[in-house]
Amino acid sequence: MTHGYTQSYDTPGVPAQPAPAPAGAAPKKPGRDRYLDMLRSIALVRVVAYHLFGWAWLTVLFPSMGVMFALAGSLMARSLKRPAWGVIRGRIRRLLPPLWAFSAVVLVLLFAGGWDLSKDPDHGGTWGLVEMVNYVIPFGAPPFPWNIGSESGLLEDTWAVQAAGPLWYLRAYLWFVVASPLLLWAFRRAPWPTLLAPLGLTAVVGTGLVTIPGETGNAVTDFAVYGGCWVMGFAHHEGLLAKVPRYLAVSCSVLLMAFGLWWASGHLGPDGWDLNDIPLAQATWSFGFVVILLVYSPSWQELPGRLAKWDKLITLSNNRAVTIYLWHNMLIMATVPIIDQLYSLPFMESERATAALDSTYMIWMFFLVWPLIGLAILSVGWIEDLAAKRKPRLWPNGAKKRAGAGHRA
Repeated sequence: MTHGYTQSYDTPGVPAQPAPAPAGAAPKKPGRDRYLDMLRSIALVRVVAYHLFGWAWLTVLFPSMGVMFALAGSLMARSLKRPAWGVIRGRIRRLLPPLWAFSAVVLVLLFAGGWDLSKDPDHGGTWGLVEMVNYVIPFGAPPFPWNIGSESGLLEDTWAVQAAGPLWYLRAYLWFVVASPLLLWAFRRAPWPTLLAPLGLTAVVGTGLVTIPGETGNAVTDFAVYGGCWVMGFAHHEGLLAKVPRYLAVSCSVLLMAFGLWWASGHLGPDGWDLNDIPLAQATWSFGFVVILLVYSPSWQELPGRLAKWDKLITLSNNRAVTIYLWHNMLIMATVPIIDQLYSLPFMESERATAALDSTYMIWMFFLVWPLIGLAILSVGWIEDLAAKRKPRLWPNGAKKRAGAGHRA
């Protein structure tokens, strides 16, 4: 499917403070589920790797988008013990300030680069001005030029497309949040039809059987493709998965995932096995993958064994998931002018040295982008705390909290 901007179907969910589980749900231990936090962190790393290297097989290895929507759905169901309007307002409040900071930087760069919205053939006129609202409240796709600057500039001339690409997720997340009270109401009354309905909808709107033009069609397709994973998060929280024999859940999931791969094999897109280009394959593969992950969910309150050494990074990435997701594409592009400075060093005059840097360029980008992400966390990550009505923190990796707990013990 083709969106009005570059799509990258990988993102973290917005972490939420846990709330008491509703009556009738499977019993949950208090506090955050570190298994789910670990999955979100894995998804973030995979997102960055995918957007940098563009390896299609990563979408099969770990379907981050489906996983993250399932985690967000589970947290949303947990929070809806409280009044629905307050939960929705809180989720939106946590999402918007980080978006505003990102949008401000992007728009300043766009206008400084000479973008004139009134002369943009794709977004001119009154409707173009209306679309600008999506930089503030992401109901749809924001406008931006497909090319700005020059190919020989500091950034490639398609930087705006790459920077705005991740914003599609905010639209999808926003609509899932708004729809959650109704979806949860339907799930509690007819769990299996509600759980499987998005797959049926994907078979209709994601295969060309019915075509909905424009951004409306893109939004409906996104909702269908990942709706099953979001509702599967409900099933995880409400204890429905625990009632299904594990062998049956896994067997059915494997069959569904096999169907997804079979469908993909006959509908390969321009990037081959990239499931982002094949909605029905993405929906079925992600759904089955999520079921298996959640069926075996151990509900850790602390990371066990060797995983414990990653505790601080997992805590940090979960506390700054929105910041990492919003900024990582721009920061990937920012590595290019930095690495290019190496070509000016005296020892790079030899062809062997130049060839060595050329052959390892992408690897250098991957390692350099993480310090840049760290700088972004320090610079603007605290906005997530303000959005959540918490005291701003520069590096919230949980170290002080655990140290304090150890001291009290």
